[in-house]
Amino acid sequence: MNGTPLLIVDAANVVGSRPDGWWRDRVGATTRLRDSLTGLPDSGVPPELPPPVEVVLVVEGAASGVPPVPGVRVVVAQHSGDDAVVDLVGADPQRRRIVVTADRELRERVIRRGAEVRGPRWLTGR
Repeated sequence: MNGTPLLIVDAANVVGSRPDGWWRDRVGATTRLRDSLTGLPDSGVPPELPPPVEVVLVVEGAASGVPPVPGVRVVVAQHSGDDAVVDLVGADPQRRRIVVTADRELRERVIRRGAEVRGPRWLTGR
């Protein structure tokens, strides 16, 4: 594997994993998730994912207007968020790619393309 690891976060799935009222404000919930990721490029996710890390947040639907911030690239899904995640995984097969999602079908798709998968708690419970 070459280069900086790529951490791809399925925003809709991670936001939806917590029953905290996200459905009333999808943009706000996605913005809070994005902001919680800003330290990861320099800290990683100890002990399993040491820094530096490139962080990509895949957004779709109502959350498509959430802008990037330093340290977190935001990719707006043109069609489905799952397809955007799979495209990111396939774009750089020589790199370590970790996808954060609980979506079973998406997990299978990215594993077939050589990515590792972690559930939302791995990320949000840190």
